[in-house]
Parts: sequence; C-alpha cells; structure tokens
Amino acid sequence: MQKKLKLWDAIMLVMGSMIGSGIFIVSADMMRNLGSGFWLIVVWIITGVMTVAAAISYGELSALFPKAGGQYTYLKEIFGKKMGFLYGWGLFTVIQTGTIAAVAMAFGKFTAYLIPSLNDAAPIFQSGEFKITWIQILAIAVIMLLTYINTRGVESGKLLQNVFTGSKIIALLGLIALGFIRVDFSHLAENFSLGMNSFNNLIKDPAGNFLKEGWMPINGMTLLGGIAAAMVGSVFSSVAWESVTFVSGEIDNPKRNVVKSMIYGTSAVMILYIAVNFVYLNALDRDGIAFAANDRVAVAASQNIFGSAGTIIIALLVMISTFGCDNGLILAGARVFQTMAKDGMFFKSAVQNNKNEVPENALWMQGVWASILCLSGQYGNLLDMISFVIVLFYMITVFGVIYLRIKQPALERPYKTWLYPITPVIYLIIGTGFCLLLLIYKQQYTWPGFLMVLLGLPVYYLINRKKTKA
Repeated sequence: MQKKLKLWDAIMLVMGSMIGSGIFIVSADMMRNLGSGFWLIVVWIITGVMTVAAAISYGELSALFPKAGGQYTYLKEIFGKKMGFLYGWGLFTVIQTGTIAAVAMAFGKFTAYLIPSLNDAAPIFQSGEFKITWIQILAIAVIMLLTYINTRGVESGKLLQNVFTGSKIIALLGLIALGFIRVDFSHLAENFSLGMNSFNNLIKDPAGNFLKEGWMPINGMTLLGGIAAAMVGSVFSSVAWESVTFVSGEIDNPKRNVVKSMIYGTSAVMILYIAVNFVYLNALDRDGIAFAANDRVAVAASQNIFGSAGTIIIALLVMISTFGCDNGLILAGARVFQTMAKDGMFFKSAVQNNKNEVPENALWMQGVWASILCLSGQYGNLLDMISFVIVLFYMITVFGVIYLRIKQPALERPYKTWLYPITPVIYLIIGTGFCLLLLIYKQQYTWPGFLMVLLGLPVYYLINRKKTKA
C-alpha cells in the first residue's frame, strides 16, 4: 500500500473519528443518572483516563504489527483467527457500520433544523411502526457520497478529513471560549454546590416526559450503577480512535506515527470534551442539562450563549462534525474488511484495490450495509447495546499487550507501553468495573450486543468447514 498519510493526517483521523454527535447530546442522560456537576465531570475524566490508557497500550501493538487491519490484526496474531473474526464480524454487522448509520442520521436530524420541511414531511413509506423518512434518505445519501469520495483515492478522503476535522476543532474551541465570555448568568457554582452528593431522575409521566421534580438522592452501589449508566454515553462518544490502526498500511512510518496519533489525538479530544461539559455547566442549571429538549444539551446551552441564533450555530457545527466523523469511519473501516478477505474471512471480492489504490468493493459493501441499518430503524437500539462489546474488545486487546510480554518477552518492540504494566492495568480495572456494573444494573446494555457478536461463531465455523472441504 502507498504511504500517503502523514502524522498530521493520522491525528486528524483519530480526532475526526471520535468527535461526532455524542458530545452534543449524551450529557443530558448522564446528568439524569448522576444529578451533579461534580459527578458529571468525574465520569468524563474517568472516561478520558480509560481512553488515553487504551491508546498508549495499543501503541505497543501498532508498532509490533504495523499493517492494515489494526485491532483485527492484533487480536488475530495474539489470540488466533477465531478471536480476530469475532471482532471483524461485530465491526461489520454493527460496531463500525452501525456507528456510520447513527452519525449520518444525526447529520440528517440537525439538517432538519435548517430545513424544517424535512421534519414536517410525511414518511415516504410506513407500515405500523416501521417507516422510511426523508431524513433517513438524506443519511443514506451522505453515506453514499462519502463512500464514493473515498473510492477516488486516499488523497480525496484525507483532504476531506483534514478540512472537516480542522473546522470542527476550531468551532468547538470557539464554543468553549464564548461559553464563558457571553453567558449573562453563570450556573457553574450552583452546579457544583451539591459537592459529592449524587441524585438521579429517571421518572417519566404517562406521556413519556421526565418529571423535573423527581430527583432522588443516590449513594453506594446505586451510585456505582448510575456511574456505569452515565459512562455508556461518555464511552460511546469517545470510541473509534482505533480507526487509525485500520489504515496503518497507508501511514508513513507507522511504527512511530500510529502510536503518536492515538496518544495525541485521544488526549486532545478528551480535553475538549471536558471543557465542553464545563460550558454546559456554566450556561445551564441542572434541570436545563438533564431535561434539554430531545437531549440536545448543546442547543440549549448555545441559545443561552448566542441567543436565537444558537440553534442554527449548533446545527451547523453538528453537521460539520458528523460529516467529518462519518468520512473517517468510512475511510478506515473498509481496510479491516479487506484484510479479513485476504485471510479468507470475508467476501473474496473485497480483496482487490481499484485503480486509485483503495479497496473500492469493501467500501461499497460497508456503505450498503450501513445504509440498510439507516432504513431498519433499529441501529439506535443496537448502538446503545454495543458500548459493552466495544469496551470488552478493547480490554481483550489491552490484555494482549500483557499476554505478549509474558509469552514472547524477547520480541523486539519498537515502542513499549509507557508506565507498563500500570497503564494497561488501569484500563483493565476501569473496564472490568464498567462491564460488571452494566451486567448487574443495566443488562439491556450488555446481552443483546454480546449475543450479536456470538452469532459470528457459527459463521466462523461454516467458513472454516468450507475451507477444510476445499
């Protein structure tokens, strides 16, 4: 593969793939589960420590296996083809494609702010609860457009990624600065006045609206459950940084630049995320965050910062953010499916590059399935359920660093995990706690996604049975 991506391009891919629509929405649900500005920030800090610790640990593997496929390749090389396939199966069926679909739908929904007729238009098709709307069609159009642009060569995808990621970073920095300068009345002291006390408010009226007077104090194990539930949102907003490992084969000097891009990119994004949440706490009171209309916290905060123009400003920012995010996900994901095809674990036609030296068939397969998920109406539910699975695969991969150190201590390591074994152990402890608490308190976030990955087992055995016969 041609080495057309430099360190800056790799950092832009990491940051662009992470910053989608989550940071503008998830803080509402997090506040409903915790009821405290202190705990809201604590959860974002925990997620930041988790994310950067994982990125530092992945660096060692990226230097050992500096080729396309990234996390799939690491799992296959360390734990065997079955584990690699299960990850790749989950990535194609829901993790990567489901995220692409959700981000494209977020683009469509915020576009509808600027074009209200999109919201008001009658469904194109409806049968019971299933319906196809113009917003879904717009989401599919975005996926198809970005897929086409990426088939024109990695240079096209790189240019688009750098422009849109740069734009949303500048816009977020502007929002952070103006979020403290232009607010008439600061709620920061009020939101931190409760100290370490925590509350939740998950009570709804018969119409399905949250009751503002339903705050109840929580502590002990209930608080831990609330933290785990809140982390579903912060974790989902902080994933996809590993996408840069998928394109290692096209990055200049991957043994150095992949690890640098992951550490620099994840650190910068988590600092931005924490700063944006301070803006929310400054511009809105607790109820304003927890009960923002349709969870659109950024819109509510922006209206307090910019006045009536706030909705338009945030709509444009989310459109830029989601468009760039989807481009990064589309660019990177197809490289995994191409690598799987080379290993006989995916459709054979995904192996070939086109005349522009990119895996065109893999790109279109990914795009078509993501589009189907847009139409299904179920992708949102699936995404709620995959934070558990994503963290589980992160944990297995991070454990792989320790496993290889024990099994092959003499292996030449161009980069060694900083503060080993403390860094991977920190991630494994936090990740284990997160997964266990979800299994105990929020099982709706665990078993469905886990079962979807396990469905890959019969597919794996079927593929290998055919290969054995051949």
